[in-house]
Amino acid sequence: MFESAELGHKVNKETYEREEPLLRDELLRAQTELLEKSGFSVAIVIGGMDGAGKGDTANLLSEWFDPRHVSTHALGSAAAGRPPLWAAWNALPPKGKIAVFVGSWYTLPFYARLKRRIGRGPYERLLHDAKAFETLLANEGVLVLKFWLHLSKRAQRKAFNALEDNPRTRWRVSADDWANHEDYGRVKRVAEETIRATDTADAPWRIVEAADREYRALTVGRTVLDAMRKRLDDKEPRKSSGARVPPRLPSIDQVDVLDRMDLSKTLEKEKYEVRLEELQGRLNTLFRDSAMRDRSVIAMFEGADAAGKGGAIRRITGALDARQYRVVPIAAPTPDERSRPYQWRFWRHVPEQGQITIFDRSWYGRVLVERVEKFCPEEDWLRAYGEINDFEDQMNRAGIILVKFWLQISEEEQLRRFEERAQTAFKRYKIGPEDWRNREKWGAYREAVNEMVERTSTENSPWKLVEANDKRHARVEVLSTLCERVERELGV
Repeated sequence: MFESAELGHKVNKETYEREEPLLRDELLRAQTELLEKSGFSVAIVIGGMDGAGKGDTANLLSEWFDPRHVSTHALGSAAAGRPPLWAAWNALPPKGKIAVFVGSWYTLPFYARLKRRIGRGPYERLLHDAKAFETLLANEGVLVLKFWLHLSKRAQRKAFNALEDNPRTRWRVSADDWANHEDYGRVKRVAEETIRATDTADAPWRIVEAADREYRALTVGRTVLDAMRKRLDDKEPRKSSGARVPPRLPSIDQVDVLDRMDLSKTLEKEKYEVRLEELQGRLNTLFRDSAMRDRSVIAMFEGADAAGKGGAIRRITGALDARQYRVVPIAAPTPDERSRPYQWRFWRHVPEQGQITIFDRSWYGRVLVERVEKFCPEEDWLRAYGEINDFEDQMNRAGIILVKFWLQISEEEQLRRFEERAQTAFKRYKIGPEDWRNREKWGAYREAVNEMVERTSTENSPWKLVEANDKRHARVEVLSTLCERVERELGV
């Protein structure tokens, strides 16, 4: 794989001094057009052997581009209690901007495998996550460019010696660098495994010989320019070659999961008050347990309009210290959110250890409202099922306790609540023209919910369907489910 990158390519000084200004000018022109059109963003990954000039290459790109619109990131180990990709999601640039990753989503799996801290199974799982992440980015229009800067063992030794001979750069060579140099064969094998497993049509690796600084700089710069120029000049909408679009589920017996719910369930007021106090105390105790210091919780609420999501959420927050929770209401995306892949606004709210984040509506909007209202193409919301399952699987593996609630009411009960809201002064803000429009598509939403539950109720992240015609029953059911799930996960 690396043979062609060890041939000793060089660029003489005269050629570099002639071509470098021309390349810089073209890169700035492309960046200006990218900013003006703001049709996509660019994510540049720079990996490679120790001493291959990864940092120098990142600095050079920032120098050649307008640095006001370029961000540079060095991602390392995963944040405690959060999925490994959390930092990468938070670093994604908006449309029109460029991000350069010197340390990337490959840093953790590569070095963990190199140092034998993880076995093949976890390593391959992390590489699967990286590929799925890049496919999602490509589907959302992000231009992903990946470079591996390669050095032969001899060239690496020469680079290390040169750095150590200069007092100003001596600090850049560590004992770990020399240890990796001695184990060069293993480093090369792990690099080949990583590149082969993640070299895709959406995000191919470019292997660049890095021994000659001028050759390395011009090769990376030209490749970035060509890719940006091709995308900017492309008049046809881009389609990902790696999109996972499952077939539509057929309706077999015309009976969906919502039909099986018993919406007549009720709870008397006296029993409700006793149970509410009991469950809120139980939840408070759980969040003060020492075992919660290393875990976090996401309680996610979806449901029919006026099903009582807000009331259920208030019964959860009423049991907790305000410093322990955060409620994230999800509405139409802001311009900043629309400028990034759709999951970005959810990833950035993944809680730290010891905390609970409560989503009032969620990432399921893509397969619900966006599907029904045709805010996105069918291919996008069909593909989203797999992307959502990947997202939730990563949260589970990071130790996050994810509890998903769907609150359901009857069409008749919804009408009653709508009319009550319209007639009650302090509730009028809860009802608007959009709610009435959504009600006209009751059947379409039921179909979407049925398919959503079928495709995304997994062993680790099952849906809890809550009968909500009676608010007291729904609130107790939500609290009881949340307590039971947290207790099971903490082993208390």
